[in-house]
Amino acid sequence: MTKQQNQKPDYEKMLRKAGVRITRPRRAIVEILTHCEDHPDALEIFRRAAEVDSSISLSTVYRTMKVLEGLGAIHRHAFEGGPSRFEQAGGEHHDHLIDLDTGDVIEFKSDRIEHLQNEIAEALGYDIVHHRLELYGRKRKAS
Repeated sequence: MTKQQNQKPDYEKMLRKAGVRITRPRRAIVEILTHCEDHPDALEIFRRAAEVDSSISLSTVYRTMKVLEGLGAIHRHAFEGGPSRFEQAGGEHHDHLIDLDTGDVIEFKSDRIEHLQNEIAEALGYDIVHHRLELYGRKRKAS
C-alpha cells in the first residue's frame, strides 16, 4: 500500500470550511502535508515549510496541525521516545513498526494480525471499534 493509492484530502478546503484563513504559511503547510509520504513531526513540517516561506512560525504549524487533527484530516501519533508525528487520515487501515535506532516509521498491513485481533475480541465478547498497533524494534545485524 502506498500513500499515492489513497486520495489526498483537500486540506486547504477543509481549513476554509472551518473558518481558518489561508495565509502563505498555511498554504506551505498544507502543500507539504499533501505531498509527504512519511510521518513528519511538527519541527520537520516547520523546517520544510520554512524552505518555501521564511515568514512561517512554529506556532502556525502547531495551530494548523491542531485544527486539521480536530477536523479528522490528519492523525497524530505519539510514538514512544519521540515527538508526535502526523499522517493523513483515511485510506486503508495499517499498523506501524518504529525503528528505535533511526526513528523511521514503517507502515504495514497483516491480514493474519487483523484476523487474530478479531478472533480474540470475539472470544472475549467484544466487537473492535478501533485499534492501533505499534511495534518497536531494531534491524537485525547481518550474520
